Parts: sequence; C-alpha cells; structure tokens
Amino acid sequence: MSKSDPRDIDEDAILRGLSAEELEKLDYELQEMDPENAILPAGYRQRDQTKKNPTGPFDRNALMDYLEKEAMEHQDREDLVPFTGEKKGKKFIPKPGTGQIPIEEQIELEPELEEALKNATDAEMCDIAAILGMYTLMSNKQYYDALDTFGAIANTEGINSVVKPDVYKIYPDEPPNDTDVEDTLRRIEKNDSSLTEVNFNNIPDIPIPTLKEIFHAMKKNTNVLSLSIVATRSNDPVAHAIAEMLTENTTLQSLNIESNFITAEGMMAIIKAMSENSTLAEIKIDNQRQKLGDSVEMEIASMLENNPSILKIGYHFTQQGPRARAAMAITRNNDYFRQQRVS
Repeated sequence: MSKSDPRDIDEDAILRGLSAEELEKLDYELQEMDPENAILPAGYRQRDQTKKNPTGPFDRNALMDYLEKEAMEHQDREDLVPFTGEKKGKKFIPKPGTGQIPIEEQIELEPELEEALKNATDAEMCDIAAILGMYTLMSNKQYYDALDTFGAIANTEGINSVVKPDVYKIYPDEPPNDTDVEDTLRRIEKNDSSLTEVNFNNIPDIPIPTLKEIFHAMKKNTNVLSLSIVATRSNDPVAHAIAEMLTENTTLQSLNIESNFITAEGMMAIIKAMSENSTLAEIKIDNQRQKLGDSVEMEIASMLENNPSILKIGYHFTQQGPRARAAMAITRNNDYFRQQRVS
C-alpha cells in the first residue's frame, strides 16, 4: 500500500491526541439524526443546541404572555390588493314571470282540496309530496318515513328544512361468553345426550391443545349437532384436528370456524375431509386472517359439486368462476333436499 492510502491511518492514535473539547465536538458532528421521523423524541431528531445555562425555573404563563406580546407587536404583511369593501358587478334582477307555473300547466282543483292545501302545514305538504312520489323535493329519510307511516304525519319539518343526520343508536356490548371450556370438554368426551350445541365463540384464551382435544373427542360423539369456535385464534393444527374429526363424525350438522388464523393449507385439509362427510349441512369458514387463495376456492367449489349434503356455506368468494360453481351447487343441493323431504 502507498503512504497516502487512507487505510494506513491510525485512528486510535489520532483520537488519543484529541482534547476533551475536541472529542465532544467530534461526537456532536457524528450524531445520526432523523428530523423526518415524528415518532422519535425531539432529542433524537435534532442536535442539542442549548449550550446556555438556564436563567431560572420554567414559567409557562410568562412564556405564553411573551409569545402573545411578540405576536401582537409583529407587523402584518400588507395585502397585494387592499380591501376597500367596494361591491362590483350588477345586482341580479329576476325576469318577470320567473318561478311561476305556466298557464297551460296550471291545474284547477276542487274548492275543498284548494282549501285543504292552502291550510296545510309544511310537514303535511312534505308527506303529501312523498305519497305522490316527488322524492326529489326531500331527503331520503323524509321520503321513506312518510311511506312507512299510516294514519299520522311522519315528518315534523317541512320540505325546505335542513337535512339532519339520524340519531346514533347505542347498542349494549354483548356479554362475554361464560361457557366453561373444561366442563364442556368432559361432557363431549362422555357423550352427554343433553349437550347438542357447543358455543366457544369469542373466547380467545383457549389453549391450542385444548381445542385439539375438543375435536378429538368429537370423533366419537353422537349428540352434538352444532359446534362454533368463532374468534378463538384457532390455527392450522386445530384445522387438521377438525379435518380428522369430519372423516369420522356422523352426527354434526353445523360447523362455524370463522374469524380465526387458519391458512390455506389448513383450510384445504378441512375441505378435502368434507368430501368424506355426508351429515354436515352447514359450514362457515369466512374472515380468516389470511386470504385462502384461488386453489382453495376451486377446491371448495369442487367439494360442493360432489357433496349433496352441504346446504349452506359461509364464505365470500373472490373469483367469479368458483363463486358461480358454488352457487349452482348449493341451489342443486337445496332442491334435492326439498324433493327428499316432500317425498
């Protein structure tokens, strides 16, 4: 290497020769700041430039008074075009006859109707206009309120009133699910005849091994007709347990596994297992954390075409082809079920 090569410089020797003030200045220059990152504290977005010692304690009121005084004493910028208040242009004068109904379009009513309309209030006129189909003269709320009310005046304001938003309806929160998971699992394992519906919805702290035990116990259960595990954070291991259960259970009629963390792999296992199940009539699988994909949707459509027992499926297809095939299959299955029931 040549003598001028920067790699030959001994940085440690240079740093040892610097004074304390020079080291502080070097550290100040090498600080990495990110002034555009609003999430960082101010001390990490710009260098500390307050070398002056504080002159006294912080007084917010004094600071606000000082800023207000400075703002009041600061001279405003002059307008490019000064405001004089002069009005320009001509005053609008409507033409004679403007706003009046032409003579050939005027209608003569019976004296009783003329008197009734003359004495009608704005609210009553609004209802009459809605009944006559003049929906362009009012808001949608006024129009539909008038049509849905019989024997009374629905609108309390006239046609020219200001449109007001609907009053926000406050609905109470749903009570937490108080189902005892361990007790329900024991009843499923014992094949309790009084247990026909199992609802674990919105219980997020059920361990994954417990969920797998539930579906393992469902393999031999002959009494549970409906099972729901919505929003229980179930994942692919639980999905494979569900698939194994569907191949052996011959009693379950409704299964709801919406709003969980099941991926396309776990859902594919469930769909393939449903091809071997002839008792399940309803399944809901929508709103998973990840999109299931085209291959899963094609498999769902194929399963529905080959499994006449499925009457309802809860899933929003993203592709037109599988959606149309699934709709035709569900319609055919319901027609077949209706014919069997009638006969």
